[in-house]
Amino acid sequence: MPDRVSHATGGTRAWSAEGSFRRAAVRRAAWLLALSLNATACSVVSPSSAAPKARTPTVAARHSPRSSATGSPSSSSHRTSRPLAGKIVGIDPGHNGLNHTAPAFLAKQIWNGREWEDCNTTGTQTASGYTEALFNFNVATYLAADLRKDGARVVLTRHNNHGLGPCVNRRSAMLNHTDVAIDIHADGGPAWGRGFTVLEPVADGPNDNVIAPSVRFGHDVHKAFLAGTPMRVSDYYGHDGYIFRDDLAGLNLTTVPKVLIECGNMPNAADAALLTTPRVQRRIARALEAAIIRFLTGRWQPGRRSG
Repeated sequence: MPDRVSHATGGTRAWSAEGSFRRAAVRRAAWLLALSLNATACSVVSPSSAAPKARTPTVAARHSPRSSATGSPSSSSHRTSRPLAGKIVGIDPGHNGLNHTAPAFLAKQIWNGREWEDCNTTGTQTASGYTEALFNFNVATYLAADLRKDGARVVLTRHNNHGLGPCVNRRSAMLNHTDVAIDIHADGGPAWGRGFTVLEPVADGPNDNVIAPSVRFGHDVHKAFLAGTPMRVSDYYGHDGYIFRDDLAGLNLTTVPKVLIECGNMPNAADAALLTTPRVQRRIARALEAAIIRFLTGRWQPGRRSG
């Protein structure tokens, strides 16, 4: 713009005739008016074009490293990935791999809270000889690994499948300082029967305070099994996949919320085909994990309940 003003002024000095001067003056006035309007337009556009620059610091602040490091989304994600941080979970894989080698040990009598019963038993097996003890231990191993990833401390009643015992009263005592506990089993029912059953405790004194939460935990296990495993509700044992038992040391002597899950019926060929596969054993473990998280946190974790 300054260059244009200088050129117009130089042209004015070159004209000598009065008419020409007046015409030039009119043209110059018109040109100056246009120049003024153009300058005004520039002053209006400039703030508008500068507006996005004025907002930029605010946007940058929201995505600054400091904001990202201390904001709630990051801590929320951490809590979601370790929902059981600070919790203790007990797992009892029923029986043991060498129980069948020591009948005298198994026959030892222990007090189960209501009556005397055997120290332990061998457990059942499939028609092909796949033992319940091995199934229980495999599921417990998968479950323990999942729970540790969730931040929990895990207490197991046995750490291998080539041992003996311990007795069922001892197993219950080992888990009585946890936040929740699960006894993992498979049933030895009639060959025609199929399905899983959740065994829940009956009040008998030591377990009085944990009956209600145990029932609630049992419902979580039942829901997770239906949603996350191929196992169906039992058609031969209990009612709609539930039964209350008052003759088992693990349930009578518990002082923490606990249920026993019969994951399926091993003598049944269809159930056996499922229970003996690592894929189904992992799905059962994930279903139990989902139920434990639900019970201890009050919510189903995304992706866990589906198996």
